[in-house]
Amino acid sequence: MERIVTLHIERLPEGVYLATSDDIQGLVAQGRTIQETVEIARDVAQRLLELQGDAAVTGTAAVPQENFDYPMIVNG
Repeated sequence: MERIVTLHIERLPEGVYLATSDDIQGLVAQGRTIQETVEIARDVAQRLLELQGDAAVTGTAAVPQENFDYPMIVNG
């Protein structure tokens, strides 16, 4: 079963991106690019969901903006 997890991504003044989610408690990821941040967030989400007994997170795509919400598909 798949579900959508929304990532909130913002560009910090230091030039890096920060991803958080209200859908998965504890999900925080930081990267140098949007793509790197989403990939790290996917890994973090997958580990958090495994600890909660849910399944893996699937593919994503980058969106070139400063602050935005990003839907991420999660199997579970």
